[in-house]
Amino acid sequence: MTGTAFLTAYIISADGHARALEQNELTKPCQPDEYKWVHVQSDAPDSATILADLSVTSAISDALCAPETRPRAMQLDHGVLIYLRGINKNPDADPEDMVSLRIWCEKNLIVTARRKDRRLLSVQNLQDDVTSGNAPSTPSDLLLDLVMRIADRIHDAVDEIDEALIAFEEDISLNKQDRQSLADLRRQAATIRRFLAPQRDALDTLFRFSGFLEQDQAFFLREQTDRIARYVEDLDLARERAVVLQDELRNRIADQQGVRMYVLSMVTAIFLPLSFLTGVFGMNVAGLPGTESPGAFTLLMSAMGGLAVVMLIAMLWKRWL
Repeated sequence: MTGTAFLTAYIISADGHARALEQNELTKPCQPDEYKWVHVQSDAPDSATILADLSVTSAISDALCAPETRPRAMQLDHGVLIYLRGINKNPDADPEDMVSLRIWCEKNLIVTARRKDRRLLSVQNLQDDVTSGNAPSTPSDLLLDLVMRIADRIHDAVDEIDEALIAFEEDISLNKQDRQSLADLRRQAATIRRFLAPQRDALDTLFRFSGFLEQDQAFFLREQTDRIARYVEDLDLARERAVVLQDELRNRIADQQGVRMYVLSMVTAIFLPLSFLTGVFGMNVAGLPGTESPGAFTLLMSAMGGLAVVMLIAMLWKRWL
């Protein structure tokens, strides 16, 4: 019975042609000009068994099946172990919930491992190229191809954040509803950066491993490391831009509230003496002037209207309005 840990496997020749393997063929040896690429689910019950069939040591097997990882690279025994993080493009997933990819690379074998329901489009696209006859010629080339594809997806995510910020910066009618959107962008940028910074360091460490990469491969890896470094800087800048936009939005809201309060204060100032007069003449006590005069009401209303006009003119002259 086929175990749930086995996902895909290929024997790849130096000319880029590949042949798919079944799980019962994993122990089949490679020719000198061939290597195996095996993709497994690290949290499946039989993952350790499959890795043992590939002659992977228990220490490497435990590292590939670790429940939690952060990007890093280690040179162990006769190969390289590296943890990477890629943008999560699975359905209903947040891009900042980055997917972990564990890789073990040696002379004639490369093993990639991910957890259940944590697919990476970068791996799937590479599998499509492999099945179409465009496979990398060596395990290290395949590793570098994965690094590049993961960086491409990160580039797309960083660009989306940048475009969203540009839209906010060009929008002259920011409102309270935009506060949550800006907060989400800040959170997304911070979360992606949290893994990109150690991923940059992991790639830099991989670059320094002696005897693992050829000169042209090392140059290519250096370019990918520089890309990740730029994305880290872009995300830092994106967070600062989001903070500036949030401050501007708060200032706009405060200005709008200040204007409303100012207008309310001016209206209150105009009607305060009028309210005083209506309060005085509305008292139900004996001795109020005008209670016996038919024209008293008209006179009082005219005086109150004249007083309101005088106060309004005075405010305009003082430039309070």
